[in-house]
Amino acid sequence: MNRDPYLLFKTHPCSHGLSEQACREIADAAEVVVADPGQAIHRRNEPMTAVFLIVHGRLKQDVYDVQGRVVLTRYQIAGAQFGGISAALGEPMPIDCVASDPSTLLRFDYASCLELTKRHDQFQLNWLRILANSIKTNLFHDRSPVRARMVAFFHQSSNTRPLTTQLLERLDSLGEAPCLLTDDPDRRPLKNIRSRVAPSEGEGQLGPEEIRRLIGEWLADSQRIVCELAMSYDFQRAGNLVEVCEQVFWCVTVENWQASIPVLKRLLDRSPGWRNKINVVWLLDNEEAPLAPGLRELVARDFKICRSALLPEQGKVLSFGIQRLIQFLRGVQIGVALGGGAARGMAHLGVLKALEQNGIIIDRIAGTSAGAMTGIVYGSGMDVDYAVDRFVNDLRPSWFFRNLPRGEHWYLLYKYRTGQFDPMLRKYLRSSCLEQLPLPVHSITVDLVTGQAVTREKGDAVHGILESINLPVLSSPINREGKALVDGGLINNVPADVLVSRGCNFVIAVSVTTKMQHEFARNRPDTPTARMKKASTLQTVLRSYLVQSVNMNSIGVQPADIVIEPDVSNFQLTEFAKTDQLSAVGEETALGSIQQIKQQLSHLDDRLYPAP
Repeated sequence: MNRDPYLLFKTHPCSHGLSEQACREIADAAEVVVADPGQAIHRRNEPMTAVFLIVHGRLKQDVYDVQGRVVLTRYQIAGAQFGGISAALGEPMPIDCVASDPSTLLRFDYASCLELTKRHDQFQLNWLRILANSIKTNLFHDRSPVRARMVAFFHQSSNTRPLTTQLLERLDSLGEAPCLLTDDPDRRPLKNIRSRVAPSEGEGQLGPEEIRRLIGEWLADSQRIVCELAMSYDFQRAGNLVEVCEQVFWCVTVENWQASIPVLKRLLDRSPGWRNKINVVWLLDNEEAPLAPGLRELVARDFKICRSALLPEQGKVLSFGIQRLIQFLRGVQIGVALGGGAARGMAHLGVLKALEQNGIIIDRIAGTSAGAMTGIVYGSGMDVDYAVDRFVNDLRPSWFFRNLPRGEHWYLLYKYRTGQFDPMLRKYLRSSCLEQLPLPVHSITVDLVTGQAVTREKGDAVHGILESINLPVLSSPINREGKALVDGGLINNVPADVLVSRGCNFVIAVSVTTKMQHEFARNRPDTPTARMKKASTLQTVLRSYLVQSVNMNSIGVQPADIVIEPDVSNFQLTEFAKTDQLSAVGEETALGSIQQIKQQLSHLDDRLYPAP
């Protein structure tokens, strides 16, 4: 296929604001490089004499130390550049750069590129902006939104086609003015949306080069091109579109998802790295997304969109699927880290309710101990108020324990020792797996075999809770798959770092163990030695857990953008029956932070989250 440097350059951000004459002059100085996966672009310790604009695909860079060890691996995607700084330094660099996916690059001799930036101020400005963004991302770990300029939606059937319309209209309302390339000649025109038809066979009215020309023309004055195609679209052309698109969405239903597997396998045979940009979108009608064995291994992530009216016990989390997809397209990913704290962690439910009611759409949750329990219950789609009522009812000690001294302590021990948490939680979560939940949730536990934290993001949801709340001494370690699992608070009590590692660029951390009363077993700092009470074993274990949690908060919470700290220090660690009161404290505290959260989110995207 002929690849015109001018058409390729027009699709790169370096062309923004340049005249046609300037674009042609710059493109004439470029050499088109088409790289297969694994092909070297630059080898370490060789001099860099050229710079590259990444038009399509993805490059992997390994940075080596003086001993020849890889100390950093990073990826660069379409719209970026490679080699600008190295070429300017004029000395060999310890960097290997290879194509991770099929990639199309424009190669410029450094001296020629330097001359072009002198002749065209806008080209120089564009180039410097891309360099600055690269430095900001890699050096300062900047989490600014990165928006895919070209996305594709493949539809297994016409049932999912309305999704593209919803997304286009929402993107338009956010000021994007997206353009549509569709395979449907009978598609209803959309207001403010320019569109063209891509034929599935032959050159027709829109051949490969014309598509490139159209992309260059549209990207000059539009922020986004959306392609929608039937899954049965000509495979070779579909593969070409997957190559040039930065994100791909496979739209399926419970009835037809299996048909996607052979098509996706063929695509990944062409480039295994494409898995990183392929996503499944489930359209559901009050049903759970299937485990879909064979499909999930072929994609990076999935989105669940519920089209049915909510049942009384179901929460708004089920109705936010479209908004989450929009946030992903806009480069905004909001994570909430919920810390451990035994019964005090029930305050998390109120925080989640306050965020939900104020339009803060959560994309991902990570929870430790009680944070894992509340997070998974919320992520399953359960209404917060319903969840609070169920916890109050299910965790209220029976008459026998209520009439025992320290009855709540003994009741909690009884629940642990007799395995009561599993059947209690299964009444609501049944056999659901974490990967089936409407909202992605990660639970944190600790493996005593390796001494390392374990992050669960798939597998039985109830197991994810039980492993994370498994307090040592109260219960034996849970042995599973070569691991001996106990409460995650031993290592990472507020796992904000887990969310950042999963791509969240705005993280809200919730800690219920920041504040601690200076009293233990009715002993205070000024209690005379002769009057000090002897603590029970259970009191000692729980207090030790709390002290450790307070001191562990600073580890995982560091990357958080904002920390919410409900003061629940007046509640005992065993008072789960007071979930309603704890939730109310969490809600009130979170409401006091809403303005600050929205203010910070407006810096990421002031269209999605206007400044208050």
